[in-house]
Amino acid sequence: MDFAPDPTLEAWRREVRDFLAAHITVEMMRRVRDTGTVHDWGLHRALAERGWLAAAWPASQGGQGRDAREMAVLHEEIARAGAPVDGWGTSDLVARTLAVLGTEAQREAVIPRVLRGEIVICLGYSEPDSGSDVASARTRARRDGQEWVIDGQKMFTTLAHEAAFVFLLTRTNPEAAKHRGLTMFLVPLDAAGVEIHPVRTMGGERTNMTFYRSVRVGDDARVGDVDGGWEVMKVALAFEHEPTAHGEGARLLEQGRRWLGPIGDGLGRQRMARMVEDNWVGGLLAGRLRQTVAEGRLPVVEGSMAKLWSSEAYRRASSEMLDLVGPAGMLAGDGPLEGALEQAWRHAPVTTIAGGTSEIQRTIIAERGLGLPSDRG
Repeated sequence: MDFAPDPTLEAWRREVRDFLAAHITVEMMRRVRDTGTVHDWGLHRALAERGWLAAAWPASQGGQGRDAREMAVLHEEIARAGAPVDGWGTSDLVARTLAVLGTEAQREAVIPRVLRGEIVICLGYSEPDSGSDVASARTRARRDGQEWVIDGQKMFTTLAHEAAFVFLLTRTNPEAAKHRGLTMFLVPLDAAGVEIHPVRTMGGERTNMTFYRSVRVGDDARVGDVDGGWEVMKVALAFEHEPTAHGEGARLLEQGRRWLGPIGDGLGRQRMARMVEDNWVGGLLAGRLRQTVAEGRLPVVEGSMAKLWSSEAYRRASSEMLDLVGPAGMLAGDGPLEGALEQAWRHAPVTTIAGGTSEIQRTIIAERGLGLPSDRG
């Protein structure tokens, strides 16, 4: 890995920081905190006007063609600033999947609207009885002439209340093997029979339960082959952004330093030093991931390593910081830094689950990175 400073990347980092400082307001962050909706349309459209929603897309598709290192800087700075951009990640993931597997009509109708910041798309994977085991989906889609009729329920459909479409995983063949009888659809959320109910999480974010009661969509809403939904899922997973917990940890460290000032006692200095070390290691692992991608190599375990370390370090740091600040750190809203420390403590466990639990990441590292035998028989 090349540790030498890159003047071009540092200039890009300053540009991103200046943009975020100009567009992220106290009022915006209070609104996010109060509603739990980690998405702001003003910021989203400002990113689109700057061309950054399409920054990683090739110029031939209306993008800027920025490389993996530049995109890593962009996402790291967004996480460091706490920018409410959840709608960007899921929408870009779906748009990129459509670019590979979608029909020409789907690509023309959806991708430009995503890149212009006009719409966001949410993910309909998890269900109340399956959680991370999305292949156990029971939401049923049955064919009726040229249409499909969808019945079922999804859990953790984050941003469904803001999105135009849900990327919906359904079961179309109950007799097939678990991973073989699935089909993916792009379902308009204003379709008759769709219901959206809010769910507030421990971390303060709003997610949703979504219900589908005899929802009818045309076959043109299908993405990929019938019973080929798992193959579509694998393509979508390949487009997930790199873990952002490193940026969140860096933000927490900066916030704590501003509040605490100089730390006099030895135990406090030890704790702060440990957080600084954890943050450095997270940055190095994220850099290794970026370097792997920039060299055109497939990151087999680098993403899992970066995600596992940074999310677990963020969870440790949130507890340590609250201990250092004391009881005032548990105040929400009007507490230190407007409750940022208390909110980080509630949010940190979520980062160890989202994008693959720590247990899953350890399994990937053990099996794919270290060549250890599977413990699943």
